[in-house]
Amino acid sequence: MAADGVHAGPFGALDVSHSFADLPADFHTVLDAQPLIRPRVLHANPDVARMLGLDAAALTTPAFLDVVAGNRPLPGGKTLAAVYSGHQFGVWAGQLGDGRAHLLGEINTQQGPFELQLKGSGQTPYSRFGDGRAVVRSSVREYLASEAMFGLGIPTTRSLALVVADDTVAREVYETAAVVTRVSPSFVRFGSFEHWAGNPQAMQTLLDYVVTRFYPQCARPGPDDDELGGATPQQTTALRLLGEVVTRSARLVADWQTAGFCHGVMNTDNMSILGLTIDYGPFGFMDAFRINHICNRTDRNGRYAWNVQPSAMFWNLHRLANALSTLDLEADALAFQLDKFEPAFIQAYRSNLMRKLGLSYWDDDTDAGLVDDWWRLLHEQGADFTLAFRHLAQAPQSPDAFLSLFADRSVASVWLDRYRQRVASEGGVDSERVASMQRANPLYVLRNHIAQWAIDGALRDDPSEIETLLMLLRDPFTEKKGYERYAEPPPAGAGSMPLSCSS
Repeated sequence: MAADGVHAGPFGALDVSHSFADLPADFHTVLDAQPLIRPRVLHANPDVARMLGLDAAALTTPAFLDVVAGNRPLPGGKTLAAVYSGHQFGVWAGQLGDGRAHLLGEINTQQGPFELQLKGSGQTPYSRFGDGRAVVRSSVREYLASEAMFGLGIPTTRSLALVVADDTVAREVYETAAVVTRVSPSFVRFGSFEHWAGNPQAMQTLLDYVVTRFYPQCARPGPDDDELGGATPQQTTALRLLGEVVTRSARLVADWQTAGFCHGVMNTDNMSILGLTIDYGPFGFMDAFRINHICNRTDRNGRYAWNVQPSAMFWNLHRLANALSTLDLEADALAFQLDKFEPAFIQAYRSNLMRKLGLSYWDDDTDAGLVDDWWRLLHEQGADFTLAFRHLAQAPQSPDAFLSLFADRSVASVWLDRYRQRVASEGGVDSERVASMQRANPLYVLRNHIAQWAIDGALRDDPSEIETLLMLLRDPFTEKKGYERYAEPPPAGAGSMPLSCSS
């Protein structure tokens, strides 16, 4: 419970603690955020506030602004920046850390603990050559993206508040500073473990922290224990944790692919130990489909293109396993856990596609070829990813909207005939299939050009476009009258433009 009764404000009635700050001093640096010039809350998220136990009325108070702008600490918390290391674009980058983020503490709720972290809140010892700030452009995108992913049912961090200020920040051009309050059970990353490779004591400390708080099942006997050889209880716990992270990460990247989402910066320091989507930088939801679509122009070699995201995730997991080998884990035991990736990915990938294609089971004789030809059709025709899946639901009976997405309708018609036959083979009720597909295929996603509308409004201190987008993205599967332009492909030249890492 917050002890600072004078300044506790809306957080005073909450159960606030700071478990990460209780780790040894080498894991973080305790320091305050840096104040902004004339900060103001451009938007606060009532859904996330409710999850944390905050009343909606509290979001308009000066005390709330003080915390989410970094002017005052979270009452009962302890402000710090965490250290971690990592591989960036496949190259060991050494020590990294929260170079522009401050962890405020955690709020304990009925759903478990949720940490509050400010992004763009000023320099830390881990800033290297950075200024510790974020800009309106990237902050609006992250604020919306995390909520868009939540609406799609994809594991993600959340966003509580978006603060804008009068500070000027130098990027490619001068931009306006902003701060996002991010919410997650934990911000521990693969890179948090990589940082302690070669230091068994610190590695064990971090492992114990993560297992105790988030993976208590890993400290108990499991069905795979016979495969772990003569490992000690502590080693067995570490191996079970790796297996859990492998499985969660495989499912996550399957979710990304089947939503047409590209992360853009799948470095090990941006991979959550909880299997969440974190660190939204140059991400992108595809418009016109390209199997090798790159959403980050910094990624010149396409290391994190859409089609290679699973292999990139698997590579990252190998780096995590290598870090954990500091605990004298046998190579075969680590490999056994890593081998869980492919079956977990395939199961999640096929399950997602069955829902999106309206199929009740996966037919090995037909469906692999049907899906491969589907991706080939979308790629060669440059069809819109989101709308192709969405209009496919009605296509067997009313094909015009679907076929209009393809440059060559005749080629699309050939594939559609195969799809009709596959659907007919199940003998289900067609109206039920259509309804099920519409619950699996969104009409609204956070396209880049739509996000830009919200950015333009934010630069005018106008949150109305953010509010509209959050309303649509919270339930992206239900069509809403009067919002047709949000479900349209981008204007010519505005779609799928690659973004950079600068923010």
